[in-house]
Amino acid sequence: MKEYEESAIPVIESNYDNFTNVEKTIANFFIANKEKMDFSSKSISKYLFVSEASLSRFANKIGYKGYREFIYHYQKTFVEGEDKVDGYMEEVLNTYQELLNKSYNLIDNEQIKRVTKLLSAKKRIYVYGMGSSGLVAQEFGMRFMRRGLDVESITDTHMLAVNAARINSDCVVIGISISGATKEVLSALEKAKEKSAATILITSKNNSKYYNLFDELILVSVKENLEYGNIISPQFPVLILTDIIYASYIREDRIQREAVYDSTLNAILDRNMPSY
Repeated sequence: MKEYEESAIPVIESNYDNFTNVEKTIANFFIANKEKMDFSSKSISKYLFVSEASLSRFANKIGYKGYREFIYHYQKTFVEGEDKVDGYMEEVLNTYQELLNKSYNLIDNEQIKRVTKLLSAKKRIYVYGMGSSGLVAQEFGMRFMRRGLDVESITDTHMLAVNAARINSDCVVIGISISGATKEVLSALEKAKEKSAATILITSKNNSKYYNLFDELILVSVKENLEYGNIISPQFPVLILTDIIYASYIREDRIQREAVYDSTLNAILDRNMPSY
């Protein structure tokens, strides 16, 4: 199996909106930097004109015990080797590889299992999205519809509002907003939550308020200006996530079918066993 690079960058990007101005200065440096250097707190604090305490707080805010642990993971971003292609091809391939690496670092296996169980347990699934996110919503709907699930993708602003009347506790509502700023999708998802539906938001923004508003917040990888279709399709990171959830569902479905088969077979065997 291919090994992916460990990287701290997707964690920085997903928390960017939660940073102070000083922390954004630190974040901008680590996101943009492409070369190895002296990453000691003393050296970087002088380079960025920030305190060493600010570096430590920055590392804590994105989930590390301290700046030293953060740098340990950050340095794994740099992989030495010769480039095999040049120009625009290199840029496109590097962008795809970067997003794959970021997806690898953001994925939460236990969360995927929870989402898979929700899809299996609920009677109806609605997937909301606008623009490029709407294209992913349609793809999500088609993929799972083929597995026999009752799925409907909704990508029209008016229909998002109308659909609120159909929501109840038997539904799962998935909202896709790569930017985390699509008001129509977020509002529709909040209304679904008010009607006791299970709610899932797929976004690149790790906003703390979303954890209180929705049942699951699934983070996807992001690259600057990706939502504007720069270089590659902006929906690519969400398509990766869709494939992962789909693969998890197929596996879970197979396990359940095998369990039912084994249970039925055992019941038949037990009935036919002679008694002594």
